[in-house]
Amino acid sequence: MADHLPKGRPEILFPLFAGLETLDGVGPKTAKHYGGIQVATPRDLIFTLPAGGLDRTRRASIRDVPLPGPVTVEVTIGTHMKPKGRGPYRIEVEDAQTSFQLVFFHAKGDYLERQHPPGARRVVSGKVELYDGIAQMAHPDHMLPPEEASAIPAYEPVYPLAQGLTQRGVHKAVQSALAKVEHLGEWIDLNTVKDRKWPAWADAINAVHAPQDASDLSRVALPRERLAYDELFAHQLTLALARSTRRRKPGLVSAGDGRLREKVLQVLPYTPTGAQLRTIADIAEDMATPHRMNRLLQGDVGAGKTLVALMALLVAVEAGGQAVMMAPTSILAGQHYLNLKPLADAAGVVCEILSGADKGKERRAKLEALARGDIHILVGTHAVFQDDVSFKSLRLAVVDEQHRFGVRERVRLSQKGEAADVLVMTATPIPRTLSLAQYGDMDLSVLDEKPPGRTPVKTALVSTARIGEVVDHLHKALDAGRQAYWVCPLVEESEVYDATAAEERFKMLRAAFGEGRVALVHGQMKPAEKDAVMAAFKAGETQVLVATTVIEVGVDVPNASIMVIEQAENFGLAQLHQLRGRVGRGAAESTCLLMYRAPLGETATRRLQVMREMEDGFRISEEDLAIRGAGDVIGTAQSGLPRFRVANLEEQAALMALAQKDARALLALDPDLEGARGQSARVLLWLMEQDKAIRLLGVG
Repeated sequence: MADHLPKGRPEILFPLFAGLETLDGVGPKTAKHYGGIQVATPRDLIFTLPAGGLDRTRRASIRDVPLPGPVTVEVTIGTHMKPKGRGPYRIEVEDAQTSFQLVFFHAKGDYLERQHPPGARRVVSGKVELYDGIAQMAHPDHMLPPEEASAIPAYEPVYPLAQGLTQRGVHKAVQSALAKVEHLGEWIDLNTVKDRKWPAWADAINAVHAPQDASDLSRVALPRERLAYDELFAHQLTLALARSTRRRKPGLVSAGDGRLREKVLQVLPYTPTGAQLRTIADIAEDMATPHRMNRLLQGDVGAGKTLVALMALLVAVEAGGQAVMMAPTSILAGQHYLNLKPLADAAGVVCEILSGADKGKERRAKLEALARGDIHILVGTHAVFQDDVSFKSLRLAVVDEQHRFGVRERVRLSQKGEAADVLVMTATPIPRTLSLAQYGDMDLSVLDEKPPGRTPVKTALVSTARIGEVVDHLHKALDAGRQAYWVCPLVEESEVYDATAAEERFKMLRAAFGEGRVALVHGQMKPAEKDAVMAAFKAGETQVLVATTVIEVGVDVPNASIMVIEQAENFGLAQLHQLRGRVGRGAAESTCLLMYRAPLGETATRRLQVMREMEDGFRISEEDLAIRGAGDVIGTAQSGLPRFRVANLEEQAALMALAQKDARALLALDPDLEGARGQSARVLLWLMEQDKAIRLLGVG
């Protein structure tokens, strides 16, 4: 990756990356307060756009505007009323039609009287409110002699603030930072700039800080749209660079002869779907090239990703190497192991699991077998990242549920097997915009067919008031030999409270159905306890599993055909869809009951209706994005989703797609960014601080 980038930040950007103390009115103490709005440099400040605006158009009188509200008006200073005791300092003033008061708290001595003597003319601007029938303006934002009043903008930008910052201070600092802005060249394709009528970068950055009215604050205002595109383009350029660099790097050629895969296909009780076969072929083709594979496998709940993963693992073994499959939790790793082991056995392949529970001799024996190459497929959690784990010849790593694995783990993983291929699987259908944002450097495979024998799940909404009927309905189903999940509500985002709520429900259901039929699992239990409860439920020893959301991902019990979710209105759509995916895995008709507390708000109603009407995870994910927003859909900090200051992923999906196309096209023409536009693009990458991302993604 380093070959694509200049050794250091271009000089033209130095002033924007200097300390905040280089700005007017910012000392070391104030500079610290800027941390509250995530600002550390002048560059951060110019990308902190106004969140709103105040109309400071001059009026003849405060009677010309509805109160309370902001007013800018010329007045004559009248009587100064100094406080008796601890009250505020007041000044009587008169505009063209009426009088009102200016109010100051903690006024010192006769400073105000010296500055604004009776009879003087002043232009004051601030919020006027009625207090006991008297109009008052507390602490005017501006109070200037008429000849200096042109300094008050007709429309004033309003910035986000943190403790220790004022609008006036931030405004002054922003103006000082804008003075450091230079013309940086054009990195966007010129036809795009012309078609979109976008201003040049420097003009856009100046324009967004000088809005003329409310319409200039909207996302579709051309200067704002241009700056959003710059962010998306820099991000996509980083991903495209990572992708092209990886394609240049030598990988391992893993060409299998198909003998092990054939053995597995012979023992499968079903025929793979077209989507599965197509994806398996794509992966085998990728692995047979001398480039490192970096592929994302997206499949809806129950689309059969495990079989695709196994086939990929077997290609690595056929080619004389080893493969690893990692899951985010020990429960999931255990389940992958249980699913893979019989098929691996049928193919005559050694498949082992390594977890945090392996200790002492047993762990040592496994590690030695792995280092000798006697274990062909290893299943595990993050435990496989530990330094004492070494493979004889790692050719493929399959990572399940990518967004639980941060970029750092991807880095360490690629170091375990220098040129190993990587296949990332996610069961969370991701809307196209987000998959472009998060996985734009990867090749994408989508499993969009359900394997045969899967029954559609009937979804119904039931008010909590009818819990008695739900219990009766469940009783009949249990007597008929069925199994059910009962998911408890989320409480105050705390696992302790969640566990308490689950325990209460567990006691109630145990009383209703009898001692041995109901089990409980929640996040406060030890992993071994959880595993034992899950294993008993899977074996059919218990019939109802009362749970918090620990069962959301990946638990597979074909006989479980009823899912009850309490207070479903508190769950996100993706979560509801994942939970519902736990049933409908066998041949029995399955039901999902979404219990809600009336009355429902508008958003909750919309969410639950989407669940009732749709089964397709990809359509649900698009709805989820529209309702909740990007950060929430993937989960913020850990998501690997970039944080954009200007761009908005939900509303600017089309811009993201355009940015990806443009970035890939630029690199196809100018792979080393040496041409005129390429040189400008380098400046953009430094401006957008993508230098860090590039170094990281280089090992992705």
